[in-house]
Amino acid sequence: MTAGAWARASIRRFLLVLLLPGLVAVTASELWLSWRTATDAADAAYDRSLLGAVKSIDSSISTASGGLGVELPYRMLEFFELTAQGQVFYRVATEDGLVEIGSTDLPAPKRKLVTGVPQFHEAEYFGQAVRVGSYARELSPPLAGQSGTQRVVIQVAETMEVRNEFRRALVLQSLARDVLLMLAATGSLALAITWAMRPLDRLREEVAARDPQDLTPMNDAGAPAEVQPLVQAINHHVARHREQTEARRRFIDDASHQLRTPLTTLATQVSYAQRETDPGAVRETLDTIREQLDETIRQTNQMLSLARADSAPPQHQEFDAVDLAESLMRKWWRTAREHGVDLGLDVPGQPLPVRGDAGLLAEALSNLLHNAIRHGGAGCHVTLMVRAEPDASVVISVTDDGPGLPADELPRAGERFFRGRSNAVPGSGLGLAIVRTVAERHGGQMRVSAGVAGRGLAVVLHLPAR
Repeated sequence: MTAGAWARASIRRFLLVLLLPGLVAVTASELWLSWRTATDAADAAYDRSLLGAVKSIDSSISTASGGLGVELPYRMLEFFELTAQGQVFYRVATEDGLVEIGSTDLPAPKRKLVTGVPQFHEAEYFGQAVRVGSYARELSPPLAGQSGTQRVVIQVAETMEVRNEFRRALVLQSLARDVLLMLAATGSLALAITWAMRPLDRLREEVAARDPQDLTPMNDAGAPAEVQPLVQAINHHVARHREQTEARRRFIDDASHQLRTPLTTLATQVSYAQRETDPGAVRETLDTIREQLDETIRQTNQMLSLARADSAPPQHQEFDAVDLAESLMRKWWRTAREHGVDLGLDVPGQPLPVRGDAGLLAEALSNLLHNAIRHGGAGCHVTLMVRAEPDASVVISVTDDGPGLPADELPRAGERFFRGRSNAVPGSGLGLAIVRTVAERHGGQMRVSAGVAGRGLAVVLHLPAR
């Protein structure tokens, strides 16, 4: 399956496919352990019986006659043979092999026998698998003619049919138990996964049932910890969509609020010009229409700038704030001179890097300079200042010594369409609103206060460090 197919696959199916091989591996390991346990249990039980037969033969060994004598316990061997349900073989011999009684060709022990310690091993005898128990002890007294210690080796072997049947029975029981456990575990796993996925199902149902116009945040109180980041991401996306929708609604409201009156006035003036026969009056009316058109164009551009500042996130690129201020001075110097305004620049002697949207900031500062020049009037002083703060933030301000705003109106500066009561110059009241929106889009803030010595107006943009 490709990566794309895995990504589109059901989480339930993915978890089951991922976990089932693990369950199968655990079951296989359990079966192997069960086989080992069954083997050890069978060997422990049957080897104990095998050792009993060895001990019975050992108790019947005698060297009193000078030779090796064995009085075989035939009843015990017959009983053992019936218990083993197979053939039984025995061998009694001296360690050097000079004297041997019974099945002399029984397989020898695989390791050297330790006196008094039984040893068991599996071998093949006449084409049959047998289990051989071997035991060695010292003969007392040794055989005639033997000097020093002498050991006798007793071996008893049984065929493996019953022992293997016992092993198979234990393994089959374990297999049945493990299969049942695996089926139960798989069912429990499927139920657990289904139960764990219920929050996602509820989330899907909640999103599907929502009205297209419903942009309220989703409640993540009952969501599991793993689902909460998803809900928060959805809420973040909804919040951005709500902001864009609100920005579009504000733009429509602003446009209808601002353009209705100027367009109505223009229509009235055009009708008046069409009825007027005096060329001088027509010329005067056309000049008025031209002024009204210029103001309407400026208001429209301001509303477009405000809509852009509201909806479009700033394109964060690094630029020089000093270079930006100098370019604005070159742009507005002629306008200031035509209005009789003294336009000044106060910037540091070295570049001051800022990260943000240079176009938006230039639009905001142009609105400040336009307002200061227009409202300050002839003889006014306007200063554009750029400076760096100790915390690496940047402050850009426009200060004038014009009429300014009354102290009680300063807190409202920056509201949309707000104009001071003493302001006689036509305007839309959007200039400071654009500046405040641009500052907030850059993570900063705008402050409005009285100018130097309480005269005029000072608008300060405080932009955070890069």
